[in-house]
Amino acid sequence: ALDHPRHTVIYLPNPAVGVAGIHQAIVTRLGGVPKPHRSTLIPQAADALATEHAERGRVPVLVIDEAHLLDHEQLEAVRMLTNHDMDSTSPLACLLVGQPTLRRNIKLGMLAALDQRIAIRYNMPPMTGEETTSYLAHHLALAGRSDTLFSDDAITLIHDTARGYPRAVNNLAVQALLSAYADNKSIVDETSARAAVAEVTEE
Repeated sequence: ALDHPRHTVIYLPNPAVGVAGIHQAIVTRLGGVPKPHRSTLIPQAADALATEHAERGRVPVLVIDEAHLLDHEQLEAVRMLTNHDMDSTSPLACLLVGQPTLRRNIKLGMLAALDQRIAIRYNMPPMTGEETTSYLAHHLALAGRSDTLFSDDAITLIHDTARGYPRAVNNLAVQALLSAYADNKSIVDETSARAAVAEVTEE
């Protein structure tokens, strides 16, 4: 678990900011004002990471979401941030979170140095049918709904079409809810789910 006394989270939700954007996010989150030129911004970010770790006793954790969108230059920039003290230590931890293409991109020969620095890899498998049912029930409970809203056959169709991937389940479930509402139904049945599938998968 990440707690404030020991960790400082630097969250980057959109890697489209480029290499400079990564360094600016680090400096800003660690309390600095980013310098305007790349030649001074890069060492500024490295110094900020080292200071946070050595002087404040907190491990900076750089979390890059949608990391499959990172280009080669950005991935190399992330690798260079891990270089510290003759490459014997790293001033930060980095989490790259993305689609399966991220793994393939990192496996490219030109990124071998970055690939070698990755200590832990995790691939989230698709949900099972039971997990999809529990997933929908959990979200409905968060919204304040405890009784049945999706029929069993609707959930099965949503799960099969989404192949168990949470984001696809979300999209289909929302569309199925809209379809049921448009037809003045009290629950989402298979017909509503089929209408959602047709809407979401339409070319």
